[in-house]
Amino acid sequence: MMRAGRLLAGLGLVLVLAACATPTRIGGQGQAFERIGRFAVNLQPVAQPPYAAQGGFSWRDDGRALRLDLSNPLGSVLARIRVEPGSSVLERADGSREAAPSPDALLTRIWGHPMPVEGLRYWIRGQAEPGRDAVGVQRDEQGRLTALRQDGWDARLSDYDDQGPLRVRLSRRDDQGQWRLQLIMDRP
Repeated sequence: MMRAGRLLAGLGLVLVLAACATPTRIGGQGQAFERIGRFAVNLQPVAQPPYAAQGGFSWRDDGRALRLDLSNPLGSVLARIRVEPGSSVLERADGSREAAPSPDALLTRIWGHPMPVEGLRYWIRGQAEPGRDAVGVQRDEQGRLTALRQDGWDARLSDYDDQGPLRVRLSRRDDQGQWRLQLIMDRP
């Protein structure tokens, strides 16, 4: 009986340590904006059960191509998203794929309703998406962006390092439901 308790305690410790698995950098050639960290998403679609997920992410954007790997808390890649001019592809861990001409169109295809997400490429750097209206813009005493509303998203950016915010909180409410996403970047 005591042996089984020790085994369960040891297994619990292994699971706790594994849940802290750090995502790995994607790497590649040339200069790129890279971040690794954790994400949490909470979705409350109208007339559907809520959905929540969390895990790790690795982000690499060289200005032309963007790659985003999403992993579960144990570190296994759940999905890989590649964005290049005129093409956005989601590849799931089971090998299934979805493709569309843009990230916004890809999410529309996956979720069945429009969900503008192209601004995330800028918000993660602490910038407003160029060419789109931004309201409620707030900046801290160093002139860094701390809040804005763009494409229906309320963005809160904080805890900056030299690459941008270490914390990005996004929320959106529309006729399809309520959406929340939080990204917490690891310090380099």
